[in-house]
Amino acid sequence: MTRMGIGILVFCLAGLVTTQATTLAKGQASGEERKMRLGNFSVSLAVKDIAASRAFYEKLGFRVILGDQAKNWLILQNETSTIGLFQGMFSKNIMTFNPGWDRKSGTLPDFDDVRDIQRTLKSHGITLATEADEATSGPASLRLVDPDGNQILVDQHVPSPRK
Repeated sequence: MTRMGIGILVFCLAGLVTTQATTLAKGQASGEERKMRLGNFSVSLAVKDIAASRAFYEKLGFRVILGDQAKNWLILQNETSTIGLFQGMFSKNIMTFNPGWDRKSGTLPDFDDVRDIQRTLKSHGITLATEADEATSGPASLRLVDPDGNQILVDQHVPSPRK
């Protein structure tokens, strides 16, 4: 490629980057919707034998951080992942988000309340399987199902953040 060709290419790329930056700035200035903060993520597993499942996941490096095995539920973590083991509580595995919680189940000072998340999902045309009670402000949950039948639970255990 000639010097002139390289110069034209650089000029065009600079123009493209400037155009993209301007488009992004305009989108943000015009009230473009920000991303939902769904909270801490885990996978909730429907298990047949909680003791056998616990032993298996402990061999993978997970350790129990919450729960009561006698009541058929445990929350386990390893270095980067969180899973819940639930025996007899539901029939399928569920992706779970906990608004207001950090990875250690500590309450965050600011987060998107489950009812705000619910309103946003509905405004996007998403049908909910269960809904949080809009008249409340404390712990609540909602459930939806993705196009492949996977269940998603948004389960808030803490009061709404002060706005």
